[in-house]
Amino acid sequence: MSPLVLLAGMNCTADLWADAGTDGAVQPVLDRPTIPLQVSGLLASLPERFVLVGHSLGAIVAMSLALAAPERVAGLCLVSTNAKAPTDAQRAGWREWLSRLDAGEDARELQRSILPALLGASAMRDRPDLVERTLAMGTETGDERLRAQLELQLDRGDLLGRLPSLATPTLVVSGLDDVITPPHFHTEIVTRMPDARLVTLDAGHLLPLERPEAFGSLLRSWQTQLADAEAGAARR
Repeated sequence: MSPLVLLAGMNCTADLWADAGTDGAVQPVLDRPTIPLQVSGLLASLPERFVLVGHSLGAIVAMSLALAAPERVAGLCLVSTNAKAPTDAQRAGWREWLSRLDAGEDARELQRSILPALLGASAMRDRPDLVERTLAMGTETGDERLRAQLELQLDRGDLLGRLPSLATPTLVVSGLDDVITPPHFHTEIVTRMPDARLVTLDAGHLLPLERPEAFGSLLRSWQTQLADAEAGAARR
């Protein structure tokens, strides 16, 4: 089975996947200010072939990497993401966060300001532990890495129009209560890819943190299917 690589989203850390049963996965950080630099850095450090899972900004980097080097990616899992070019409002929001960092706010405070968008309503109401873990991911990310990730966001372009050329087996996972990247964003991705399927779970944007058992089970089942398909192809 190809090694598993996990790319967490902006202002998130390995704790995003901690309860999903992904022990042993390679977990690089996003710390470059442009998509080409981030992709080239990952390709230089990752195994020759791997299964790539990305969340949010991590999934945008994952799509970019798979388009740049499809022969390296045995399977692609895209979670809580958006393949379209950023809107003017999004760009303005990221620039505002850069200004707030310059003014002395830190990554944890900025994370706190969007908590209701990151976690589903039930998690916000009933899971204070998840609220604290979400804030702690901001603390661990830190201001400099968040700054690089905001620059990375600003460097994004349209990927949706390029996805028809990407034949990598792909699992797309959306959260029913995700207000940042709602389910229809994921339908747009799946309908443009030659070999993709969509699963929607009852969760907000931080889906692997909110629904780790369901997400982990789904991921492991899909990995097994990928490995079986590769073994069958090798025998033919």
